[in-house]
Amino acid sequence: MENINLSQLGGIIDNAMLSHESSHEIEREKYKIDVKEEISPPQIAWSLDNIKEKGDAILGTLGNFGLIIGKAKAKKSFFVNIAISTALSDDYLLGRFKSSLPDDQSEVLYFDTEQGKYHVQTAIKRICNQIKVEEPTNLHAFHLRSLSPYERLEFIEKEIYRNEKIGFVVIDGIKDLVTSINDESEASMITSKLLKWTEERNIHILTVLHQNKGDNNARGHIGTELINKAETVLSVTKSESDSRISIVEPQQCRNIEPETFAFEIINGLPVIAENFELRTETKRNKFDVIDLEDSKKYELLTKVFTIEESFTYSNLVIQLQLAYKNSFGKKIADNSTKKLITDCKNNNWLIQARNKAPYTLGKFN
Repeated sequence: MENINLSQLGGIIDNAMLSHESSHEIEREKYKIDVKEEISPPQIAWSLDNIKEKGDAILGTLGNFGLIIGKAKAKKSFFVNIAISTALSDDYLLGRFKSSLPDDQSEVLYFDTEQGKYHVQTAIKRICNQIKVEEPTNLHAFHLRSLSPYERLEFIEKEIYRNEKIGFVVIDGIKDLVTSINDESEASMITSKLLKWTEERNIHILTVLHQNKGDNNARGHIGTELINKAETVLSVTKSESDSRISIVEPQQCRNIEPETFAFEIINGLPVIAENFELRTETKRNKFDVIDLEDSKKYELLTKVFTIEESFTYSNLVIQLQLAYKNSFGKKIADNSTKKLITDCKNNNWLIQARNKAPYTLGKFN
């Protein structure tokens, strides 16, 4: 080997430093934000049709990940079925959920880390029944319970990068990709992986994590990290007064917040639980009739006014109470009925020509 003098060594070091600085300049331009650059908003992956506030609420976009949290037996897996069925559907699912995946990213990956092969297949069959497709060609499902945390992580990463048509990914059991939910370095690693995968592949990933038994916090350091970085966090809770109903509430959203809704299982499939506020009413948290959906209020009025064209105030109270009980199976108190009449009158759904005149039905706008 030739001897290198100090001058030559200095030149080698200088060239290495220049090369490093040049490399950093390229990286710097890649990550620098230009306020004048036109950047399109992220493509919506799936959304929920709000009822009280008209319009769609974004549940997840491409380039981001979401988190579902809930205690054991809250029916989180059934809500995962709704999410996957939505991603596979061309039309609104259950009348409220919609997928907006691009045509060239219409395929879905589903990883289950907790259940055995039989139960994962059962979940897939539910999805097939939900979307009425015997064998969806754009759904790829895997059961990973028998693998180690590292093997699961490696398998998922390979699947995400091997298929250019993937747009929606579900990881049911994100804690099973680490050896300890309280290891800060592992929690940071998993969150960084999710951010890297979603940005580089421009996909949406939906993850599932249990809540602590003693409180409503997501479990461990991994829960804290995921909540801090997730685009949307939704909690699934079994109703205390009606165990058939699971309530889904937004805990954190970067977009328009979705309304709280609920689902139940009928004939083995998840469906929207209609009037869940009334059905889950408790003495401690009594439902206010004013919170009833506008369309439901007007529906009560139309039932009343099929009997007569006009009513005195006292007769209107009686007929509304009867219609309410027939519709919801529960009584409504006089004060609540009077509040309902006032609300309907303010919305011009009830018309009164003058003070103490009979009430007639107005138009629903």
